[in-house]
Amino acid sequence: MRIRVVRSLLIAVATLFLSGAAFAQFGVSVAIAPPELPVYEQPICPGDGYIWTPGYWAWDGAYYWVPGTWVLPPQVGFLWTPGYWGWGGGGFLFNQGYWGPSVGFYGGIDYGYGYSGHGYDGGRWDRGRFSYNTAVNHLDARSIHDVYNTRVDERSDRVSYNGGNGGINERATAQEESTGRENHVSPIPAQTQHAWAARSDPQERFTANRGTPPVAATSRPNLAFHPRDLPPIDRPTAPNTGNAALDQKFQKQQDSVIAKQTQQRQNLEQKQENQHSQLARQNASSARTQQVEQQHQQQTQHLEQRNMQQMQQMQQRQQSAGGAGSHGGGHR
Repeated sequence: MRIRVVRSLLIAVATLFLSGAAFAQFGVSVAIAPPELPVYEQPICPGDGYIWTPGYWAWDGAYYWVPGTWVLPPQVGFLWTPGYWGWGGGGFLFNQGYWGPSVGFYGGIDYGYGYSGHGYDGGRWDRGRFSYNTAVNHLDARSIHDVYNTRVDERSDRVSYNGGNGGINERATAQEESTGRENHVSPIPAQTQHAWAARSDPQERFTANRGTPPVAATSRPNLAFHPRDLPPIDRPTAPNTGNAALDQKFQKQQDSVIAKQTQQRQNLEQKQENQHSQLARQNASSARTQQVEQQHQQQTQHLEQRNMQQMQQMQQRQQSAGGAGSHGGGHR
């Protein structure tokens, strides 16, 4: 059941394409270089079609580790380009990862398990099915049969950033630069929830684990069981069509949708809390409690799916109306 929930989430965002420019450096400039990549074992692949996404250090006032995990891609034929830290002249900036038909530049960072600095040697798509390289992946031969074996030379370099003092001195190839300009798909909800869970875990912070996170990798993404565990609702970029009245209208629409989705989260959270209280009064068995928790996770994931679809549809309508409005405004 859990896999079906994840798959439905992936399908819901498969058409959410963003331009290459949207994946430029973002966020604050960090003066401290990210720690070395920890050494860890790749968990066994949970099933056919999953693609490995390596762990990385993220920043929220301090570095914390987002465990590597196996993820179902948003579309057949898509591969993951990992995010990476790069020196920006005055500090380190993070470059967001993305999905696309080919792998772009990820700083020359040797993340291992097929991500040796350029490209991906952990597997390939063949007539709609993903084939795994057994030389770099931990697989269950009883459940995964589309395999090959090609030796991969990996540096085992634990440096986690590009440029700056002590960083990887690699530049994008012409092909990687071309890939970076193509349309991409942003990280899927399973990935954003997985990263949010890591952010919320004090033991994943470098200040606590000193570079050896207690959970360095997982077999599946850490998905939210309850609305309170979801990342904050992502507020879209403020509309800018050049028409102030139209932009104000769009902004009100966005605010209204976000307010409605926030209320929906609160309502579901209250409903689930009431069920928890009822189970406690009934002194329910652990099996019954686990069954309800699974139902709560399904409810939470379905809510997130619907909300993302709603936000996507609203943005598409606004883009269409904004283009028409700008065109029409030029003839007034």
